Amino acid sequence: MTKQSIFGRISTLVRANINSLLDSAEDPQKMIDQLVRDYTNNIAEAESAIAETIGNLRLLERDHQEDVQSAKDWGNKAIAASRKADELRGSGHPADADKFDNLAKIALQRQIGSEREARAAEPQIATQTEIVDKLKDGLNGMKDKLGELKTKRSELLARAKVAEAQTKVQDAIGSINVLDPTSELGRFEDKIRRQEALAQGKAELAASSLDAQFESLEDLGELTEVEARLAALKAGSSPQAALESE
Repeated sequence: MTKQSIFGRISTLVRANINSLLDSAEDPQKMIDQLVRDYTNNIAEAESAIAETIGNLRLLERDHQEDVQSAKDWGNKAIAASRKADELRGSGHPADADKFDNLAKIALQRQIGSEREARAAEPQIATQTEIVDKLKDGLNGMKDKLGELKTKRSELLARAKVAEAQTKVQDAIGSINVLDPTSELGRFEDKIRRQEALAQGKAELAASSLDAQFESLEDLGELTEVEARLAALKAGSSPQAALESE
């Protein structure tokens, strides 16, 4: 994976609007599961690529440090050779002095070469450092997005369970409404009321029959009294006397 492809994929995933993606998905649950897999896989690939990029940066830094140290060492060698040349020339050994001056020149050339290599590496190190920092930030952004996705998935699962429970409750309520036990109770109550009314009617009818019987008895008593008075009249006594004799 090249740095450009790393940048492209990381920036695309970090900028992704998860809510918008889920809103437009036919099946949000499948969409979010797929996104979790995509982010997880891309994070793993990005971590591997970033680790390699960091490793290359550390090699550049190590080489740069070696060039800096090499330049310093060649500088010290040039100083030592120059001083030795001065000592030999002062002691009357110009040929040997020239030899050490030549060594000093070679050391200075090596110093210049090391300094040149160190300077040439510095912009590359700076660029690589910036790239690594951006990659790390992008990777952290991807991890944050993955965390957001997992939270969304947990929320969706919880909402799905609640919706399922609500559906079951509504289905149960619907079945209760279809059966409508209250209407069955109402019919049973009506039946009882009719039975009570029938019993009351029979009771009133029975009472009416008894009243009629008692009325007939009263009528019979009145007729008996009439007969008694008539007999008294025929016997030559007053009706009142007949009653008193009774």
